[in-house]
Amino acid sequence: MIYPIHIIGSKVLRKVAENIDKDYPNLSEIIENMKETMHDSEGVGLAAPQIGKSIRLFVVDASPFEEDDPELAKFKKVFINAKITERFGDKMVSNEGCLSIPGIREDVERFDKIKIQYVDEDFEKQEEVFEGMAAIIVQHEYDHLEGILFTDKISPIRRKMLKMKLVNISKGRFNAVYSYKLKA
Repeated sequence: MIYPIHIIGSKVLRKVAENIDKDYPNLSEIIENMKETMHDSEGVGLAAPQIGKSIRLFVVDASPFEEDDPELAKFKKVFINAKITERFGDKMVSNEGCLSIPGIREDVERFDKIKIQYVDEDFEKQEEVFEGMAAIIVQHEYDHLEGILFTDKISPIRRKMLKMKLVNISKGRFNAVYSYKLKA
């Protein structure tokens, strides 16, 4: 099942998501549907708040970036109850977009290495270090669990310049090739 993507202005995108346990209703179905939604929307990551669920869950599939970095071909993961425990290394700037903010791309500065603890879809505890584009993708999706959008991380001047575009997006004035939901 393809979920509609919640668009900026939807309250769920600004909430801090809740941890879940392995008995969360229909969890494996939700995960599979999120993967399908992410692929259908041509995204490389999708967080549960983006489908209207304020739970600490996100999926990634960075294989579209494998041409730039062959290691990303295998970077397909499910993160549940994730907690970034360390951000380190150099800061790097990447041009980011988001399915919840269609048509907007901006340069965002993030650390190029992170350490994260989470449980996988089998509820096995994991702790990993990611770097480069994998770290950027994970940080972007993790921010959704904290109620943060990538536009919160751009300069105040750029945010002010984008204000009317963001308001228009929140009112449905945009083109998207995927199903979406406004202000829920």
